[in-house]
Amino acid sequence: MLMALLVLTHLVALYPSAHRIKRGAYSLLNPTFLRSEEDTKLLFEILLAGMQIQGEDHPLLIPDEELASLRSVKKLEVICEDVLPKKLSDIRRLMADLAPRWQPLSWQDFERTVLTLVYTSQMLAEINNQHQKELWMDTLVQLARAVQHDLRPS
Repeated sequence: MLMALLVLTHLVALYPSAHRIKRGAYSLLNPTFLRSEEDTKLLFEILLAGMQIQGEDHPLLIPDEELASLRSVKKLEVICEDVLPKKLSDIRRLMADLAPRWQPLSWQDFERTVLTLVYTSQMLAEINNQHQKELWMDTLVQLARAVQHDLRPS
């Protein structure tokens, strides 16, 4: 029974919206940005340029126009706008799904978890309400632990 529960836990889609992209393009189904070392370097450069993952109804903001205009950034936009959870309740659901996992995350889920961590840290910086700030901080710490746990050697 416990083994069946563990197997089912592994099969739960951590980011179900990745399989139902709003834009309707089949090529954007289950999108992934990081496919090479160059993509990793590009993401780091985009983050350093001040990328902001906006709320639910706003686009991704990349202040550097040259970086923002790159064709490969389109998938990053889709991930940040359509796949990542933006509501605190959705991010906490993600944390509940991450907690019992005993296998490493897929590279797609790892990428999305790191981007969710980035979004959560950006939201935390904007919140003034102390109670909300504590909830977002707790979520940020849990996400950081999940990423750290996933990086540990098996």
